[in-house]
Amino acid sequence: MEITEVLQSIKNIDAEIAKRQAKNKLSSYNTGKLVHQKQVLFHKSQKRNRWVFGGNRSGKTQCGAVETIYIARGIHPYRQNKKDTTGWVVSLSQQVQRDVAQQKILYYLNPDWIEDIVMLSGRKSSPSSGVIDYILIKNIFGGISKIGFKSCDQGREKFQGTSLDYVWFDEEPPLDIYQECRMRVLDKCGDIFGTMTPLKGLTWVYDQIYLNCFNDPEIDVVEMEWADNPYLNKQEILQMSKILSAEELDSRRYGKFVGMGGLVYKEFDPSVHIIEPFNIPHEWYDKISIDPGLHNPLSAHWYAVDYDGNVYVIAEHYASNLTIEQHADKIKEICLSLGWEQKNGYYHALIDPAANQRTLSSPRNVSELFYDYNIAVNTNVNKDLFTGISRVKSYLKNAKGEVKLYIFKNCVNLIREIKGYFWGNGDAPIKKDDHAMDELRYYIMSRPVPANPILNQVSPIEKHKQKLIKKVSNLQKTLH
Repeated sequence: MEITEVLQSIKNIDAEIAKRQAKNKLSSYNTGKLVHQKQVLFHKSQKRNRWVFGGNRSGKTQCGAVETIYIARGIHPYRQNKKDTTGWVVSLSQQVQRDVAQQKILYYLNPDWIEDIVMLSGRKSSPSSGVIDYILIKNIFGGISKIGFKSCDQGREKFQGTSLDYVWFDEEPPLDIYQECRMRVLDKCGDIFGTMTPLKGLTWVYDQIYLNCFNDPEIDVVEMEWADNPYLNKQEILQMSKILSAEELDSRRYGKFVGMGGLVYKEFDPSVHIIEPFNIPHEWYDKISIDPGLHNPLSAHWYAVDYDGNVYVIAEHYASNLTIEQHADKIKEICLSLGWEQKNGYYHALIDPAANQRTLSSPRNVSELFYDYNIAVNTNVNKDLFTGISRVKSYLKNAKGEVKLYIFKNCVNLIREIKGYFWGNGDAPIKKDDHAMDELRYYIMSRPVPANPILNQVSPIEKHKQKLIKKVSNLQKTLH
């Protein structure tokens, strides 16, 4: 055998090994050998606008690459598949595309599945060293799918005109490009998904995506950190955690958005504190707390306390530009739906003492107006900011690591505010979108006490007594 034939045989063997390794990589991911639970959550989501906020090396980019291949090949394990699809992979620049998203796609893509590769630069025979324009993929249903690659540095104009089945943003795009891509998936009712480490602070992604994931039925958010990825070296995690600043750790390890002064309630963990609604026993019902507003939002929440002193936020009314009568009607409507108890013909609530103030535009204050509509408000609340914040923190997680505060997931505005409550330059939180934060603090400062488990329980002695009373009553009726 000549040397050229030997070299060609080696090359063929290397190519076959590469094919089998690529096939095994996606197979290993699918069977759970390379995937972790947070990645599975992302793939299982049925929302049309999905985002992974994760630290570096948390496995977020893998999610985007594998999701893209699932869709292109028609092999998505959790969604209805199509015969052929067209989508974009959007990176910040062509260099980042080549080094990150493109490499991940090629890593999981079996060469047998590739119909063609068109390059912007470099050779088709070695696509990982150049910049790919698009890849044509063999779909298992017999069609051909197209994965196109775009970079944000091309400008918005390069993102116009095409109807798409999906767009994957690898890292945070500019707002105008995000908006343009949303238009591209409109015709086909397609998907947007993004994978990013939030290193730019409180950008449009924070305002429009992160804060609204419980408000918008089409948005889903998965948060990842290093510990979620079981394939990272634990010693390396420990060493990196030691050298990063607190803010860098929040973003680079935990995938958290970092504001100027940091989150007020860092203890808040959506996966722990946000729970599915359930039927609360009426004996747990405690108080309503209100932060008043007319042009600004009025925030009202209904609080319950169980036998162990755990607090549950079970309902909310949050609206602006309504009259006191309209707010009162909404509050009473929620009370009726919950079976909330009236006392002496009134629903009782805590409220900001500012409700007692009169203005030139009205001879009566807010407290008096609420009273007219059968809501008796108590302005005797403790407004001390720092004590209140400290006490809320202790309910989110106390010194023993115990959680004492749970929020029903339908209380979307309270969740949005607590996620966006940041310290300012000084020693006070930024005075913005804090209406629910204020009345949460008023309630927690009221020192809620555990529900009395004896209220609806009758002891054996009491039962015997009630039987005797009933027997006497029946005898008296007989005698008469």
